[in-house]
Amino acid sequence: MTASATGTTTAPAPAARAALLMLADGRFPAGGHAHSGGGEAAVTAGLIHDPASLAAFCRGRLHTSGLVAAALAAAACAGLDPLLLDAAADARTPSPALRATARKLGRQLMRAARAAWPAAELDRLAAARPRGAHQPIVLGVTARAAGLTPLDAAHVAAYESVTGPTTAAVRLLGLDPFSVGAVLARLAPELDAVAERAALAAARAATEGLEALPAASAPLLDLHAEQHAAWPVRLFAS
Repeated sequence: MTASATGTTTAPAPAARAALLMLADGRFPAGGHAHSGGGEAAVTAGLIHDPASLAAFCRGRLHTSGLVAAALAAAACAGLDPLLLDAAADARTPSPALRATARKLGRQLMRAARAAWPAAELDRLAAARPRGAHQPIVLGVTARAAGLTPLDAAHVAAYESVTGPTTAAVRLLGLDPFSVGAVLARLAPELDAVAERAALAAARAATEGLEALPAASAPLLDLHAEQHAAWPVRLFAS
């Protein structure tokens, strides 16, 4: 069963349930595998060095940039104007490097989404933002095209906010994949809570305006993103 942003519980159609799994799957060709979500810079800075520090990093990312992304995705899935939401995403992303990354990921997701779930809404957004809209906005419009709910979109965005760093930690530090999987499993209740909070914020934004969307900040992520973008050699694009 899936709960909508208004609290109504409905059962998604089988096709929509499969779409939810596809969007959350790292093998979906949306380009996320090339990005560490700030994990590479955090490893280099010594902030991530074992499963416990990885969990702390992911928790902080989930409740800041993850919450913002989840709310934007939920709002786009709910049918709010994606161009206004894209501007709201810009305002909530002070780092130029992170804005560039979000648009690059949005452009890649758009290509995959239009092939998988052709929709006029996706075509209009692609035409309006040929260099890419912010990834959470594209994710939300994609979820809408695939028959998902705002809460579903929020769950995918929240999940993506922590899977990038965890995947990167395995590759960069050689951490035990089972221990890293346990980090994600223990974050599950917080993932649910963040997704629900984001979906409720999106529902409020529909009546109160985009100011109702969260604007949580993570200054260290912004600083590390700018430093990482200037590295001459790096394993991940961000």
